[in-house]
Amino acid sequence: MATAQQLALSRVIGRFRTPEPPPVEPLEFDATLERRGRLRLRTLVLLRWLAVAGQTAALLIVYFGFGFDAPLGWCLAVIAVSAWLNVVLSFLSPGQRLAKDWEAAGQLAFDVVQLSVLLGLTGGLENPFALLLIAPVTVAAATLPTRQGLAVGAVAIAAASILGTVSLDLPWLPGQTLDLPRLYEIGVWAAILVGIAFTAGYAWQAAAESSRMELALAATQRVLAREQRLSALGGLAAAAAHELGTPLATIQVVAKELLRSSPPDDPVADDARLLLQQAERCRDILRSLSARPDTGDVVHARLGLAQLLDEVTEPYREMGPKIVDRVEGPPGEFIPDVRRLQEVIHALASFVENAADFAASEVRVTGRFDADTISVEVADDGPGFASDILAKLGEPYVTSRPHGEGSRSHHQGMGLGFFIAKTLLERTGAKVTFGNERPGGAVIQVEWPREALEAPEEGLRRGGV
Repeated sequence: MATAQQLALSRVIGRFRTPEPPPVEPLEFDATLERRGRLRLRTLVLLRWLAVAGQTAALLIVYFGFGFDAPLGWCLAVIAVSAWLNVVLSFLSPGQRLAKDWEAAGQLAFDVVQLSVLLGLTGGLENPFALLLIAPVTVAAATLPTRQGLAVGAVAIAAASILGTVSLDLPWLPGQTLDLPRLYEIGVWAAILVGIAFTAGYAWQAAAESSRMELALAATQRVLAREQRLSALGGLAAAAAHELGTPLATIQVVAKELLRSSPPDDPVADDARLLLQQAERCRDILRSLSARPDTGDVVHARLGLAQLLDEVTEPYREMGPKIVDRVEGPPGEFIPDVRRLQEVIHALASFVENAADFAASEVRVTGRFDADTISVEVADDGPGFASDILAKLGEPYVTSRPHGEGSRSHHQGMGLGFFIAKTLLERTGAKVTFGNERPGGAVIQVEWPREALEAPEEGLRRGGV
């Protein structure tokens, strides 16, 4: 009987066991920097309508306004081809569909060819509107992957080269011709080629940097969201402890009544004692959960500066080098309490991990405070930061050891760790600086205005320095 009751009791007690927290998905960041096409078909159609309107207006003004002798019919036919293409595309692919890479490249190449034919009918490179050959290439460089952008650029260069040798005369006043020196035409050709290369390269670099920054910021947001989810688990545990307190108290009361009303040698008395023992165990578990500092409680939302350093360094004390943490401040001053911010803990832990990874024998984590600032310095006696990346440290995708060379953990990073940590800290109002110490080793300084990190005054203050 006792065995059956114990089995039933274990099932009851099992309901009050603390559930395992859900596994936190590992942070995986796409390190691929190849840009994907971002052009909507509607955008291409709209740009082409603007080109059609501009070409038509320029042609009519030149022909009727200035009276220049231009092949009006042929030019209007070339413009009409672009207009008909837009009409067909609008019927075949309505809506906001993104154009595929080669599809967008093909349409931009068509725009280059259409403009080149129009220029060929109106003077070739002598036509001042030849400069517009740069426009489709710039759009391709800013929005398409490298291969497609280069293809559009190659079409534009070929078109400019052909226009330098094959074209009709520039429309001019009736009975007159404008003869420009051949050297001038060569200069225009060279200027267009340089313009295509420079403008497209500039647009490509700006778009690539923007894509890199977007990806890195997305990674930062994901890290912060992960830390906030971990912190929220503590709050859920505290809520569970509070809610389960009442039913556990009821179980204890019933068990005590059973024990009091049962003879000492009755098996029910043994079951009641077991029930009391297991209920007390559950209360101990819930009490320990409530005492954890990540519950979101007002008391645990603050911690001393020394406690912050201990919490940051504790996970890395077994990596190998000696980790020394200390707090320095004006003599006799109380060590300030700081706010428990998950982004600060994650970022400082990232710096300590990197220092422990490459230190020769010691990592020094020093907290300092005065009337105006609170700072944390992480220093090690390792080889220090490489001189070629020191000036770029804190930017995304900057690393001197992509395969973990020379580190204890052999962690293969993407160069996002320092960027994420720096970004998280700057969001809290900190200023982050990186450098090398003169004897050797890396040093990272994080400094906050005191009011940005210090916890509000309440309760007893911690001891002085």
